[in-house]
Order: sequence, then C-alpha cells, then structure tokens
Amino acid sequence: MSRSVNYHEGQFPPTNLDWERLVPLIGPANAAVARYDGILAAIPNAHVLLSPLTTQEAVLSSRIEGTQATMGEVLEFEARGDTDEPSTAKEADIWEILNYRKAMRVATEMMKELPLCQRIVLESHRILLNSVRGHGKSPGQYRKTPNWIGPHGCPIEEARFVPINAGKLPEAMSRWEKFMHGKAPDRLIQLSLLHAEFEALHPFLDGNGRLGRMLIPLFLYQAKIIQQPMFYISAYLETHRDEYYERLLSVSRDNDWNGWCAFFLKVVQIQAEANLAKAQAILSLYNRMKIHFAELTHSQYAIHALDWAFERPIFKSSDFLRSGNIPKPTAQRILNILKNEGIFRELQSGSGRRAATLAYPDLLNIAESHDAF
Repeated sequence: MSRSVNYHEGQFPPTNLDWERLVPLIGPANAAVARYDGILAAIPNAHVLLSPLTTQEAVLSSRIEGTQATMGEVLEFEARGDTDEPSTAKEADIWEILNYRKAMRVATEMMKELPLCQRIVLESHRILLNSVRGHGKSPGQYRKTPNWIGPHGCPIEEARFVPINAGKLPEAMSRWEKFMHGKAPDRLIQLSLLHAEFEALHPFLDGNGRLGRMLIPLFLYQAKIIQQPMFYISAYLETHRDEYYERLLSVSRDNDWNGWCAFFLKVVQIQAEANLAKAQAILSLYNRMKIHFAELTHSQYAIHALDWAFERPIFKSSDFLRSGNIPKPTAQRILNILKNEGIFRELQSGSGRRAATLAYPDLLNIAESHDAF
C-alpha cells in the first residue's frame, strides 16, 4: 500500500486559518523584520556592504539541496576568474551557488519593470540551472511530466510526496500568482502560504527548493516590507532541514496550514534577528575601517580600497591593482600596508606570473558567524 502524500488538490488558498493561534506570532515576526529593515535603510550601498551575506545565503540555500561548497571556496573560485564550465563535482556545486546569486540579480533588475510574476520565476529558473545538474531538465519551463520526491531512484509508488499533475500546473501557477498579488490580512502569512504552495506544486523538474527560497526576499521587497531584496532565510532552514520538510509535507498530508504558518513565522523572526545582528556588525566594521584605512594609508583612495574589500572579500592582488578606481602605484602601496597590518591575509602566495589571493577575514567571519578565516 502506497504511503505517498499527494498534492492537496483544491485546498489552496486555505480558508480555515487559526488566527487566534497565529496572531501572537505575527506581531513579533513583523517587528523583527521592521527592525532589520531599519538597519538595511541605514547602510550605504547595501548591495556592496552586504555582498558576503548574499553569497552566504546562496551557499546555504544550495546546501539544503545537497551542495557541499563553502562560502570561502565560492569566493576563491570567483577570484580566480575561471570561465570554463565546471569540470569537477566541487566546481559544479560552486556554479550552482553562483547561478543562484546571478538569478537573484536578474530577478531584481526585472522587477524594475515588472511586478514579481511567472515571467520572472521562469527566467530565474533558467539562470539557476545554467550549465549545472538539472540543465537538461527543461530550464525556464514548467515540467510537462510527473515528478515526485523520495529516495534517489525510487518509483512513484514509493515517493514521499507526489506534486500536482503536470497538466494542471499552468492553472495552479496562475492561481498562485493571483494570490500573490491579492490583498491579505498579513503579508508574512501570505508569504508563508505562497512558499508552501510553490514547493507543493513543484513546478519544475529541478531547482524548486532554491527558487522557492529565492522568492522570499523578492516578495518582501515587492510588498515594501524591506527596502532591498536582501533577506537571508536559509541559515535556520539548513540547520532544521528535517523540520522544514516535515512542516511542508504536513500541509498536504494533514491540511496543517496553521502548523506550517506558525513554523514559518518563527523562522522569519529568528532570521530577521540574525540578519539584523550581522548587518549591524558589518556596518560597524565598515564605519571603523573608514577611519582606520584612512589613518593607515593617508590616501584619498582609502574608501575605494575599503569598498573593494567589502564587495570582494576574497580577491587576486592583480585584480585589486587593475581596479581602475585607484592608480596602480597607489594601489600597490595600499595593498602592502593592509597586508603588513594583517587586515588582508594571503590565502595563496603569488608565484611567477600567478597573483596572490587575499582575504578580508574580519568581514568574512561576520558572514560565517564564526572564525572561519
């Protein structure tokens, strides 16, 4: 007898939410997001200063789906400037993470002209699967065949979860999109329902989990809950992966939308508080280093050097020297000073024509939440 859980046909959006249970969780979650948005608004060039957090989110969201690369490995790979398609399993993992970041950038750019919609979802998916596992699984197109979730290679009869029939997907995604743009008593509850429904529909042959998590900051941004599409949700979900999957499954198995919403609100509150702490630490570091870089280098280009390090906390010395914002002799002098002061640390020494690879440990360790560098 099959133990598979099937998609909750006709149950979205739910009409029986237990608001008495959820309201006590809604206030703290919204307040935490608002506090985080306050610091987001205070950060100059947030896309630069929070660049390590954006990369870390891509790393952790991809890790939920089985990748093994670390943030350091991703940034080192990027610093090397490799453009060939991945040739090893590790490089393939890194490409998935870089694709995640690129898809976020493209979606954000598209949202200057379009509301968050299926067109953006499809284009983001196409980028996400470019040249990585799943690239042969119809990138940028909804699936036209069945798929199911379970042990690798299992038949559908042994699946843990069977999403909606492919023939019903277009209508279901239109319903999902309409709900996204409709009015709601609370935007975070609306977002929790959208995320659960997207994962239950499983509209693509691959990449559903990553894309579903990517849509969280994009929705918060569109709803004007945050001023930049920078909300990092995956750290808690990665460390509580089993509960995350079980809560999603319980929606279709037990019609437990309330349990899922309660879980999601808790995650949002916890991650908003963690995001706030990291953003505050990064802003504090930046403000301290603005003064310190200037005192050490006595250069009008000190801030250019600082901004470079924040946007590329692992980099090749040759790229720093060729940055264009700093005359090369000045850049070399600044680089030498910052290395000698221990602000930049060599990960790999230069040799012959090979440039040294350097890291900015103070910034990277904030993103990692421990002394990883």
